[in-house]
Amino acid sequence: RERLRSVRNVGGMVLPETPAGDSVQYVLDGQQRITSLYAALMGSVIQRDGKDIDYAEIYIDLSAQGSDQIVITDISEKTTDQLIKIKDLLYGSLTFLLKYNDIPGALEKIEKYKQIINSYAFSTILVEDASLDVATEIFTRINVGGKALTCFEIMVAKTYDESRSFDLSVKYEELINDLRDSNYDTLSSSAVLQCVAICILKNVKTESILKIDRSKFIDEWDNVVEALKSTVDYFRSGYGVPVSYLLPYEALLVLFTYYFYNHKDRPLGDQAKWLRDYFWRAIITERFSSSSDTKINGDVSRFDSIIADTKPTDDIAVDISPDYIKQHGNFTTNSAFIKGVLCILAAQHPQSFIDNTEVAVDNSRLKQSNSRNYHHFFPRAYMRKNQPTIEEWLVNHVANITIVDDFMNKRVIKDRAPSNYINEFTSNPSLSDALATHLIEYNASEDSGIGSNDYNKFFNARLKRISEQFKNRIIFDSNRSKPDRE
Repeated sequence: RERLRSVRNVGGMVLPETPAGDSVQYVLDGQQRITSLYAALMGSVIQRDGKDIDYAEIYIDLSAQGSDQIVITDISEKTTDQLIKIKDLLYGSLTFLLKYNDIPGALEKIEKYKQIINSYAFSTILVEDASLDVATEIFTRINVGGKALTCFEIMVAKTYDESRSFDLSVKYEELINDLRDSNYDTLSSSAVLQCVAICILKNVKTESILKIDRSKFIDEWDNVVEALKSTVDYFRSGYGVPVSYLLPYEALLVLFTYYFYNHKDRPLGDQAKWLRDYFWRAIITERFSSSSDTKINGDVSRFDSIIADTKPTDDIAVDISPDYIKQHGNFTTNSAFIKGVLCILAAQHPQSFIDNTEVAVDNSRLKQSNSRNYHHFFPRAYMRKNQPTIEEWLVNHVANITIVDDFMNKRVIKDRAPSNYINEFTSNPSLSDALATHLIEYNASEDSGIGSNDYNKFFNARLKRISEQFKNRIIFDSNRSKPDRE
């Protein structure tokens, strides 16, 4: 009697609603087979791959003998007076069937075949009064060779409530559409579920999510969505995370959603400092690269302290020295640490070297490390040819990455030496300002490594500037870790 989300439009045929109070039978496995059988017996038209398939065009050949095929669909070589459609065999009126009386033995065959179909015991397994957990287990075991149901798919079924017009699948799509304008439309369904779970239960493990009461889930959905949207706005404006693809961990969004769920206003004063400190420490240490569920649950108490205006007592030690950044800076957009550095770069509102216009930053441009919007300031091709003694990983390093527009990367910079292509931009009176937005120090009268194409000088200077940016985001005092290693 538990109503779950289900498909009522099967192959283009709309199934009737089940009256309130009646039990409902759900198909756990075999839907395609049932659809085909139903369509064949009813003579229905089903849409498949954009085409209409007329299941009424299935015939019984009344002239079939011995081992001849009885049920056919190709009637091009048959006379129609010896054929009868399945649906006519089952539902044809007496007057209609009597027209086959002139064919010897036809009526006897019609009666026989009709009886065979009507009395056929289709193989089914019926599980009565099964809970959702049992139904899910059955489905998973049947489909061991396929893809098991995800937690989200189970919760879509479990939280469906027709009387309250709540369909989690629809609600999730609405949320993603709302976040599209903010460039946060790549959030996973599992992260959204964890946002709900942490707000209701302070626990994001799958087994806990599956136990959330349906009414409680629906009651809190809008409040959680509001908190999640506040988190997105805060990440974009407060931490310089302009797009969801640069968010180092969705776990951070989950925990900050918990904060905004319990604290409706934008954080100020010490709360803002403590939250910022936690955010960047988690990124620098790559805190959620393993056992993320356990760590999220464990960090809830830290956020409770912040909400209560109490300084968190536990510490996440960090090292933000240039040497640490050097050792962990191999450029790949799959790394949380690298994403953190890219967020810092994006937060500077990088400008074009040509005219200081701001470089557009969105998910499509920053998804892959080989995107044209990621420019190696010292091009890799140039380095391989002209400075081969410098190891490849030091060249393909986040300290050598700038975010530029596609045109400049492909058509202006290419594989040229920095001193060569930067010289073309000297007509821009604000070139040094543009480079500063990329954390690159440039003065035409002084050598910062650019004019002499000195990669090591440029590289070390930029490592230092990235380190300084991290230092500005972390709280350091006598009871906490120092910003640089001795």
